[in-house]
Order: sequence, then C-alpha cells, then structure tokens
Amino acid sequence: MSTIKLNKPPADSDETPKRSKPVRRVSSTLRDRTQPPPKPAPKVLEKTAPADRQQASAEKPVRQERSRHEGKPGDKPYARKEPRNETRNEPRRESRNDSRYGSQRDTRKAYSADSPVRREDAPPRRPIPPVDPDAQPRLSKVMADRGLCSRREADDWIVNGWVKVNGEIIETLGTRIDADAEIIISTYAKEYQAENVTILLHKPVGYVSGQAEDGYEPAVVLVKPENQWSEDPTEKTFHRGMYHGLAPAGRLDIDSTGLLVLTQDGRIARVLIGDDSSVEKEYLVRVEGELSANGMAKLNHGLSLDGVQLKPAKVSWQNEDQLRFVLREGRKRQIRRMCELVGLKVVGLKRIRIGRVNLGKLPAGQWRYLAANEKF
Repeated sequence: MSTIKLNKPPADSDETPKRSKPVRRVSSTLRDRTQPPPKPAPKVLEKTAPADRQQASAEKPVRQERSRHEGKPGDKPYARKEPRNETRNEPRRESRNDSRYGSQRDTRKAYSADSPVRREDAPPRRPIPPVDPDAQPRLSKVMADRGLCSRREADDWIVNGWVKVNGEIIETLGTRIDADAEIIISTYAKEYQAENVTILLHKPVGYVSGQAEDGYEPAVVLVKPENQWSEDPTEKTFHRGMYHGLAPAGRLDIDSTGLLVLTQDGRIARVLIGDDSSVEKEYLVRVEGELSANGMAKLNHGLSLDGVQLKPAKVSWQNEDQLRFVLREGRKRQIRRMCELVGLKVVGLKRIRIGRVNLGKLPAGQWRYLAANEKF
C-alpha cells in the first residue's frame, strides 16, 4: 500500500493547507474586474540611424530573389515578359507614363507621318504632288500604243465591255488610266478582231484611194465578188460584212496605179500610216526630161516640201527612162513634186511593194485577201 506525503505548512503559519487550482498570471491592470480593459497603445516605429540600419541589414540573412525584370537564366538581358491577358478579345493596357517601354499609342505616333517629332539632322520632307487625272492618257490611246488595236476598235471594245483594266471592266469612253496599267482583252474582242479582213487591191488609174471626189469613184467599189483574183492563195470567200469599217491604209493618187491596202484591222493601219511608221514603200516611176546637176543626190536626200525636209530615200535608175523609188513616208503627191524639183516630169507611177508584201501577179482592178503568213 502506497503512502501519500502531504506538504505541511511552515511552523509559524496559522493557516491550514488548502488545495487550489494553478493561477494564471495576467497583467496587473486586468486584476480589477470592475474596470474595462484598456485599449492597446499604438505601435511606434523607432527610427534607426543609418549605421544601425546597415548593421541590422548585415545581420539579417540575405534572400536570393530574382527581379521581375530579370527573367530566367539564359534569357536576353532586360527581356521583360509581360503577364498574359486572360480576358478574351481585350488588348493589354499599358501605362501612358511607362517611359521605359512605351505604349502602343506612342509607337504608332512615332511612325505617323503627322508626328511633329523629327530628328534634327533629318532631310526636309518633299511635298507629294497631287495626281492630275487629265495628265493620264486615255485608255484607247494606251491600247493603240501597245498595238492591241486601233483607237476606233478600242472605243468599240470599251462600249461592249470587252476591256478590263487592273481587274475592273471599263465601259466608259474617255476613261484615263495609268500608262503602265494592266489591260486584259476579252476573247470576244479577239474573235471579233480575227474576223477583220485585209485586202490587197491593184488600183488602176482613175480611182481615188479614199472618199469620192470630183466625180471619181473610190477604189473600194472594186472590191466585189467578181473582181476577186482567181488565184487567191487564201481561198476565202467574199461576204458583204467585210465592207464595214474597210478603209485604205495609205494613199495612192488618182493618176497612179499599183498596190493599195484596204483593211478593217486597226493594228495594220497603224503600222502602215502611223506617225512612227517606218515601213518601206517601193515605186517604179516613168519620167521625162533631163535630170539637173546633183539631181540624183538631192532625190536621195536634200529636198524639202512645204518647208519640211524629207526623210532620206533610195532612188536609182531602173532603166533609161524609169526610176526606182523606196520611201519611208508618204506625203501628198510626194514623188511627182520631188521629180519636178530636179527637172523631171512623171508620166507613170506604179507601187509594187509595201513592206514585205509584193504586188506580184495580181492583175489591175482585181483584189485578194492578205494571207495569214504575210506581214508588212
């Protein structure tokens, strides 16, 4: 059986020992339960001298942290990674005062033509001249210059909607375009152009080349089925639709005979009678009279008509009374007037070649079609 030993009070004490609970020590101000507890005093931060602060920071362990601008190891220096914007369809907003990185608005302003900020050494800006629409060439002229067709054909194609410029169909006459614009011709226009005919006529004396005048008939009246050359190599048949737009490409006066070209193709007309045409035309000229001194040299180069010097020609004797002329221009009655200036009179003139197309055996008053392999 165990024995419990009790603590006895000191001998000089009159109190009897009592068992009590352990006492929790509290502040002396809370001992009086009749008074409300006092409010805690506000914390006062004590200022530390710089030396003390440095000492305190030295004693405090340094924690290795990466700056939010530092990035991960291996990244480029100062490479800032912006947090991803989680809001859909909402651009990231940047501070206008962020002078280091700049804002999206400031970036656009830097590349704006109206930005007043300019480098001091930048060259002065040249003003952009306004585009004058009247300075642009007409569509029909550009088409003719490129050899696509004649101006008259170009107008017909534009009205029919067969011309496309830079992907847009042009149907208005007189439209002006850039000289280097892309022009596409419809296949309908090409088929229409392929149906154009060119006729070689051996014009006799007494017919004019173009419109009727002074009671003389134009040479086109000779283009009839009965006058088609029986040895025409093209074997094409006559049809009355070929009269539409058929016009002479060059002149041959009423007293002259020989090769005359009548065509519906504006490209051929431009090659033969255009301002920049250089196609040779060969003539056999029968003359009378006596050639003046240096007359042959003057016929080749040195004569002027109406105050304009003629282009160089090739003139030589074919026989004792016939000259051979090769010209690259066609003034009105040019050969007859040239001969008069050197003392000669023309009594007969016949054109036998235009470019690479010869009159050949074609009889006077008859005609034939220009073959596909014949080029001027």
